Amino acid sequence: MFELIVIVMAVLALWLVGSLIGLAFKLTFAVVGGVLGAMGALFGLLFGGLALLIAAPLVLLALLPALLPMLLLAALVWLVVRASRSTPQPTRTAH
Repeated sequence: MFELIVIVMAVLALWLVGSLIGLAFKLTFAVVGGVLGAMGALFGLLFGGLALLIAAPLVLLALLPALLPMLLLAALVWLVVRASRSTPQPTRTAH
């Protein structure tokens, strides 16, 4: 019976050591993966922003024929509203 207890304790000790080694590997790879993931996200934001700076003017130029009537209508409304306003009279302050 004593031998069985020693064997079970040895197996459980090896199991515990293996679990601790696995925990150390898991924590190490989690930290390394988190750092690499954060760096990848920053690079993605950088390159995505650069791509947006390049692509946005091209998209706006491509959409200009479709948006031109609406822009002209908005300019006409702005001109009518601006022309219909009277110039404000300067207020006199009492000194």
